[in-house]
Amino acid sequence: MGMGFNIYFAFIFLCTLLFGCAIGDDGKVLHIVYMGSLLRNNNREELVTTHLQVLSSVLESPRQAEQSLVRSYTCAFNGFAAVLSKEQATALAGKAGVLSVFPDPVLNLHTTRSWDYLEKHLPMPRSSSYRNPKSSGADVIIGFLDTGIWPEAASFSDKGMGPVPSRWKGVCVEGDSFNASNCNRKIIGARYYTGGEDDDDDLVTNIERKLIWRQGGGTPRDYKGHGTFTASTAAGSFVENANYNGVAKGTARGGPASSSTRIAMYRVCGWDYGCPGVQILAAFDDAVKDGVDIVSISIGIGFRYQADFMKDPIAIGAFHATQKGILVVSSAGNEGPDSQTVVNAAPWIFTVGASSIDREFQSNVVLGNGKIIQGNGITYSSLSQSAVHPLVYGGSIPAKSCNPVAASNCVVECLDTNKTKGKIVLCIANDTAISTGIMEVDIEFFAGAVGMIVVDDSQLFEAYDYGTFAGTAISKSSATEIFSYIKSTRKPVATITPSATTVFANDKPAPVVASFSSRGPGALTQNILKPDISAPGLNIIAAWNPPDADTFLSETISAAFNMMSGTSVAVPHVSGAAAFLKSMNPTWSSSAIRSALMTTAIVRNNRGELLTNTSGIAGTPFDFGAGVVNPIEALQPGLVYETSVDDYFHFLCNYGLDSENIKLIAANQSYRCPSGAKVDLISNMNYPSIAISKLNIVNGSVTVSRSVTNISPDLAPTYKVTIGAPPGLSLKVSPRILQFSKTSTKLSFDVVFTPTKFATKGYVFGTLVWSDGKHNVRTPFAVNLV
Repeated sequence: MGMGFNIYFAFIFLCTLLFGCAIGDDGKVLHIVYMGSLLRNNNREELVTTHLQVLSSVLESPRQAEQSLVRSYTCAFNGFAAVLSKEQATALAGKAGVLSVFPDPVLNLHTTRSWDYLEKHLPMPRSSSYRNPKSSGADVIIGFLDTGIWPEAASFSDKGMGPVPSRWKGVCVEGDSFNASNCNRKIIGARYYTGGEDDDDDLVTNIERKLIWRQGGGTPRDYKGHGTFTASTAAGSFVENANYNGVAKGTARGGPASSSTRIAMYRVCGWDYGCPGVQILAAFDDAVKDGVDIVSISIGIGFRYQADFMKDPIAIGAFHATQKGILVVSSAGNEGPDSQTVVNAAPWIFTVGASSIDREFQSNVVLGNGKIIQGNGITYSSLSQSAVHPLVYGGSIPAKSCNPVAASNCVVECLDTNKTKGKIVLCIANDTAISTGIMEVDIEFFAGAVGMIVVDDSQLFEAYDYGTFAGTAISKSSATEIFSYIKSTRKPVATITPSATTVFANDKPAPVVASFSSRGPGALTQNILKPDISAPGLNIIAAWNPPDADTFLSETISAAFNMMSGTSVAVPHVSGAAAFLKSMNPTWSSSAIRSALMTTAIVRNNRGELLTNTSGIAGTPFDFGAGVVNPIEALQPGLVYETSVDDYFHFLCNYGLDSENIKLIAANQSYRCPSGAKVDLISNMNYPSIAISKLNIVNGSVTVSRSVTNISPDLAPTYKVTIGAPPGLSLKVSPRILQFSKTSTKLSFDVVFTPTKFATKGYVFGTLVWSDGKHNVRTPFAVNLV
C-alpha cells in the first residue's frame, strides 16, 4: 500500500452518494434530530416514548413514527435518528424542544519510533517523579471511534495487566468472527453499529428494516486496519522486532502509560461506506455510559462541507462527552497546506495537526559518474547496485499527442513508451496535484520503465512506498546535479538503491509540520486558535490487520505492521499523551490536561530553530497550534487554563445561539446568555491560546482576559510574564506578576492588544510566557490586523 494514499481525506457530505439511505422510492433519507442535554430524571423508556411522540407530530400516525425511528440517544444527550422527507424534517425543526434537524452526514477517516522520539528528543521533567505507571488505580480508558480492532495483534496483549477497572460499564459485543473472548484486560470493550438499535436493545423493534447500510459491518473486527493502527499507537503493548516489510525495525508500543491504558473500540466506520454521523453519535452515547476517560476520533469531514456546530455529529457528541469530564481528541484534517482548512475546530475538541519525527528512509540515486544523490522512499527493488540502467528525463521523450511539460510530469499517456522501456525515468512534480498524479500511476507497469526518480520536496518527508519497483524522491536542488550529468554524456546511466532506515541528528530539521496537515484559522470562528497542537503523523508504524484478513480469519495469525501518514495518525499520539497525564494525575480535569499539553509543547526543532513546514518556511500557530506535544514535560506544567462547561455555554451565546437554545443544551431552564453577547467576546474564553479575528489598525484596541490555576507542588510561586510581540503590535499585560498562595490558587490577568504605527494588515503571531524559574507556561496568540 503506497504511503501517498494512506492519508485519508474527509470530503463527502451527501449520504445518498455513498450508501443509498433512501427508504423505498419516496425520497426519504435518514436525519439526526438533536434535542440537547438530558434532564437528571430522564430514563430511556420515557425518552424513546417522547421521541416517538415528537415524530408522530409530523407523521400521519404513531405507527409511521415507529417505522421511521432508527435510533434513540439517551445516555449522553437527548436526540434520535429517523427516516424523514425534507418537508417532515423542516416541520420537525420548528418544534419546541428541537435544536437542529439535519441529514445524516458521512464522515471519513483522516488518515514506531514516534514515542521513543517524543520521550528521548524532548526534555525530561525536573523531578524524578516520572515513571511508567503500573496497572493500578491509575488505569485510563480510551474509547476509539474508528474502523474496529484486530484483537489478535501482539500490540493488544494483556500480559502483566491487572483486572479490568470496576468502574467500567461497557461490553464486548459479539459479531461476525468476533467473540466475547476476543476481549481481554487490554481490550475491555468492543461495539459496532449498523444504523439501527443494538441487537441487545428490545426497546425499538423491527430492526431488520432499519439496517439501511450495506451488510458486512456486523462485527467489531477491523478489516480496514485503521482502528487497529490508532488503538495500538495510543495504547499498544510493547512488541519487539516490529517493522514494515523489513524497514524501520524496532519496538512498537503505545504511549508512556500504555502498560495501564485500556482500550474500548467503537466501530463506527465501514469498509466502503465511510463513517455515518448516526453511528458516531451512537458511539459517543455509549462511550459516556460505558465510562471512558478519553475519546480518540480520527474522523472528520472536508472543510468545504463543514456544518454548524449544532449540525456536526462530532461537535455534538464531543460537547456532551466534555460535559461528563471526558477529553475528546480529534484530527485537524489532511487538506493543508492551504489556510482555513482545519476541521473539528469546536473549542471543546482537542484538535491535532501532524508533524514529522527524526527518521527517514533513504533510497539513493547512484549516477554513472559515481555521484550519489540522496533520495527518500521505500523500495525493495532488485536493480543492479551498479549504475548500469539507462537514465532519461521524461520531458525529453513526450508522446506525439502531448507536450513536453506533461511528459516532464510523467503523465503516463504522455511518455513515449518506446523510449522508457528498461530505463529509469526522471519526473518533476511541480505541484501537489502532479505529485499525487504520479503516485496514482500503477508503478509496476510504469511505461515499461525499471525505475522512477521524482523531483518532489514534499516526498522528502513523507516516504512513498514503491514496493518492488525502484523509486525514490529527490529535492529540487539535487535535481540540478542529475540534469547536469544527463547533459554531460551521450549515454547517462544510474541505479536506485534499496531503502535504508536512518535516524538523523541535526543535519535535517525535526520535527517539521506535515504539508498535508490542515491549517487555521477555523472557518466557523477565528476567535479560537486552531489547531490546538501537533504530534507525529508522518511515516508512523503501528499494528495492522493481516494482509489476507478479508479472506482468512485464523485467530492464530498475529497482525502485521503498517506505515501510515495523516492527522488521524497524530491523534492517538495526543490521546496516549493525555492518558499518561491522567494516569499520573487522576484528578486533573480534561481542560487541565489539554492546557498542560499545550503550554509545554515545543516550538523549536532539533536545530533550535522555529518549527518549519516541509519547504523550510517558518511556521505559525495556524500550522502547528501551540507546538508539538511533549508528554514528559507536560507532567509539570505549573499553571493550567481551566475551561469550564459554562465557558462553552458562553461561547455558544457569543457564537449566536439564543438563551432558549442554550437552555436545551444545558438542561437548565433558568439559563440566560450574558448581556451583550457578541462574536468578538469569544476571544475571552479561558483557553490556553488567544485569537483575535479583527483588530482595527487605526485606533484599535482589544482587551482579553484569562485565568490560570496553580497546580504545582509549590503552593506560593511567583510568576512573571515575558511578552513576545511581533512587529506592529503592542501588548500590555496587567498584572505582570502573579503571586499565588495557599488561599489564592487561581489568578486572572488582562492583555491589551494595540497596533503600533508600524502595523500592516494581516495576521501576526506571538507568545506570552509566564515563568517562576521552574515552569514556563507558554501561550501563543494570533491577531488579525484589519
